[in-house]
Amino acid sequence: MGKTIGVISIKGGVGKTTTVSNLGATLFEMGKKVLMVDANFSAPNLGLHLGIVNPEKTIHHVMQNEAHITSAIYEHELGFHVLPASLMGKKVNPYVLKNKLEGIKHMYDVILLDSSPNLNDEILATMLAADELLVVTSPDYPTLSTTLHAVKVAKDKKTPITGLILNKVRGKKFELSLKDIEEAAEVPVLAVLPDDIKVLESLYHTKPAAMHAPRSKASIEYRKLAGSLIGENVKDPRFFKRVSEAFLKDIKKDVVNRQLLINERQ
Repeated sequence: MGKTIGVISIKGGVGKTTTVSNLGATLFEMGKKVLMVDANFSAPNLGLHLGIVNPEKTIHHVMQNEAHITSAIYEHELGFHVLPASLMGKKVNPYVLKNKLEGIKHMYDVILLDSSPNLNDEILATMLAADELLVVTSPDYPTLSTTLHAVKVAKDKKTPITGLILNKVRGKKFELSLKDIEEAAEVPVLAVLPDDIKVLESLYHTKPAAMHAPRSKASIEYRKLAGSLIGENVKDPRFFKRVSEAFLKDIKKDVVNRQLLINERQ
């Protein structure tokens, strides 16, 4: 049976959908059978990120028992599978999601759920359907506040939180540090993703940055994160980066957290 990973946040614009598309593309490139699911039923974006604009069948049809789930799954031109949502879909019962996915888990190694950014039944559906969760946040106080709320709700629902993804980091003094965020949330930070212009550029091309610009800073970090989720070490392809890291006295905390996760899953 495949593993279902929910990607959540209780704030729009932090990069949740971008994370799903890039993790999915990277895991596919690493040889995994991947399905990305748009579980943001009221404001879907995943299809748009991947160039699927007006699909005939969507997860809304599946949830309303108007279509079998396999008829709403599309093979992207890059090879991975996508289950999009209807842009103007009717209201659905979000608690059906878990049961609908159970029937296809054997077909995939990883199923990624792009959840709603609102604390409503939609995000709870992702929490209930997922085997584990990743929480996307950014280094500022308003987002940290919503992140702490998301972590609390997930813990109340007994869904394991694998880690935090710290996104859109600019390396400025006014930003919250990894240590501050990790201590406040009591959840390990698994990846620190830079605010990379290549990510925005990839949206224009409706292609994950991991495939559009594989050697960009964000793409390399997504690859390291994806590796940790499946218990594989991913080396940084940049020679000078590897050399500089070899001489660092203190290993970065996110690197340590990923290695611990890899050791656990090997």
